[in-house]
Amino acid sequence: MLAAACLSAAPLRADEVQDIEKLYRTGDVQQALHKADEAIAAQPRAAQVRFLKGVMLTDLKRNAQAIEVFTALTQDFPELPDPYNNLAVLYAAEGQLQSALVALQTALRNDPAHRAARENLGDVHLALAVHAWTAAQAGAKGDDAGLRRKLQLAREIQALPPPPSPPRPAG
Repeated sequence: MLAAACLSAAPLRADEVQDIEKLYRTGDVQQALHKADEAIAAQPRAAQVRFLKGVMLTDLKRNAQAIEVFTALTQDFPELPDPYNNLAVLYAAEGQLQSALVALQTALRNDPAHRAARENLGDVHLALAVHAWTAAQAGAKGDDAGLRRKLQLAREIQALPPPPSPPRPAG
């Protein structure tokens, strides 16, 4: 979801951003990326379209490029929480849980009420707990039923499908 905060930093023409978003939402991601690149070339500090480009790259599984886009946004606009949140999701997907944790903590310093960052922070803490409990289990002598149960419950939670996303705001 594009953050309202992203709207305040170097806005493009509203219709230009809407055109890119429309292409993206209708599934023409390559054309949307092309238009985003053109818009960024014309206005390099356009935070909203740069963020959207990062989202599109993520959708295309071009995670290394998405990380570059979101990292650049955090450097140019360190006050925005969304690029940090999206970086955290990408880091967590790569197993870089400590980097994800730092990014989420930064997002929440910038916006303590950021719901997605709070939820993602819970996911990262759960993943860190699973790693710690797995290591503890590997070093345990004999069966530890309590530890085994914690791991089982945590893994069940991790396996739950995510709740449906709320509809994206129009334009």
